Amino acid sequence: MAIATFGAGCFWGVEHFFKQVPGVLKATCGYMGGKDSANCYEEVKTGETGHAEVVQVEFDELQVTFEDILDVFWKNHNPTSLNQQGGDIGSQYRSTIFFHDKAQKAAAELSKLTLARSGKWGARHIVTEIVPLLTFHRAEEYHQNYLEKNELPSCHIAY
Repeated sequence: MAIATFGAGCFWGVEHFFKQVPGVLKATCGYMGGKDSANCYEEVKTGETGHAEVVQVEFDELQVTFEDILDVFWKNHNPTSLNQQGGDIGSQYRSTIFFHDKAQKAAAELSKLTLARSGKWGARHIVTEIVPLLTFHRAEEYHQNYLEKNELPSCHIAY
């Protein structure tokens, strides 16, 4: 089993997309990237804690590669939008890849460069951060599987 952690806007939709991938065993909503101990939604949603809403993905590398997981990440948010995804505005919604090891860092950097060179986003700059893993704070239980619990199809904008 391998683990990857991503911020790509509201974690409800991000969790939903990753859970659709064959080989993904678990996707967990949480917070990461802040410099203080704030780790509850009420604090994080202010945008003042430094944390991003993230999803930690556990996956079976025999079924799906980290590169495949990266493809899902890039396809399901706008990596050119600084601190914003759709109507969600603030640093807590930033585009971020928290790498767990040197191999993930290298793969993330290569995929970002490949996407930039592809022309998909035109002249817009990809602002996605690629930063070392920090402490993962699991979000409150009501955030886990939120879309399924509330029978919502998605909360993300299709790109």
